[in-house]
Amino acid sequence: MHKSLSRRLFLQGTTAALSTAAIGGMTTASAKEIARPTPLYGPPPGVAKLNANENPYGPSPKALKAMMEASQKGAYYVYDSVARLKAMIAERHGLTPDHIALGSGSSAGLVAAAIVAGHTGNILGPDLFWDTTSRAVEIQELGEIKRLPKLESLEIDLDAMYSAIDDSISMVQVTNPNNPTGMLIDPVKMREFCIKASKKCTVLADEAYNELTDNSDANTVIPLIKDGHNIIVARTFSKIYGLAGMRVGYLIAQPEKIKEMERFGIGWYGLNQAGLAAAIASYEDHQFMDYCRSKVKEAREMVYAAVKENGLSALPSVTNFLFVNLGELNAETFRAEMEKEGVLIRGIYRDYTNWSRVSMGYLEDVQKYTSAMPKVLMRMS
Repeated sequence: MHKSLSRRLFLQGTTAALSTAAIGGMTTASAKEIARPTPLYGPPPGVAKLNANENPYGPSPKALKAMMEASQKGAYYVYDSVARLKAMIAERHGLTPDHIALGSGSSAGLVAAAIVAGHTGNILGPDLFWDTTSRAVEIQELGEIKRLPKLESLEIDLDAMYSAIDDSISMVQVTNPNNPTGMLIDPVKMREFCIKASKKCTVLADEAYNELTDNSDANTVIPLIKDGHNIIVARTFSKIYGLAGMRVGYLIAQPEKIKEMERFGIGWYGLNQAGLAAAIASYEDHQFMDYCRSKVKEAREMVYAAVKENGLSALPSVTNFLFVNLGELNAETFRAEMEKEGVLIRGIYRDYTNWSRVSMGYLEDVQKYTSAMPKVLMRMS
């Protein structure tokens, strides 16, 4: 009776998503919209949650099926599934499982990388990047984050970054594509930078949004790890795979660097059966990823059009979010006013007071954002 009830409750939450996309049969050209499930753990009904770069089209149908099966074995600690996922990642990139560390999203690994770096020096980054995990060095009073000067374009200046590496720097961190700007670094320039910079210190490439680009293989520096360079690449299942709530991510680095970081809490034992099952089922689900990219692009075009129509501008993005220039308006005020319209977005980043980040989500939620924008701007004028 217990097993029957559990299965029935689980299926009630997944039937809507499974009913419109046959397992393994989805294509970007012909797939129908994945039905929006009744929200149980996500945003309240009527709220457009566009503030965390989540992919609401996930988990994929294959991941949902895998999670249902894995949850019935939730009494057991993870082990074999850890080995399987590490082997899959290693095989794709021509590495060994010893090059891979799994953790709770990519955050656990990024924090560990920051702590390791903080024991021998400071972290260097651009003025604006996703620095939440890097701040661990300052919170624990191990070191500090040194930032490059602002650029009007908000691009990352790799030449300036290389010139800024001195004996006090133990790790350089580059988020590519960058968050919150959404911009991608030229892949040739990125590889050249990583090769020469890794001879002076560790290079951490946070590639959380890599799979959202048109050519993820061309835009990664993972092959440089295979070549023996002192580089760490962070990846996550939270973005393109739509598994933010399942908390699975990984680092790729030299085995000795992996061992060093594992001393600071990247324990695979902190993962769960359902999350790992979803990650394994999603990892090679290219049809689902293609589908999600197509929806993200459609949403981005909607926002770009609304931004232009309202006399604003936005940075060129290859991700599932846009960084919108509000001109002389305040991004925190804009966030608060949009919330009154049932739209959740991000407020001010550091001292970039006029820049507002909005994530792509369900098209109806993006439409809610674009419809609310002129009303909010009018109130703020």
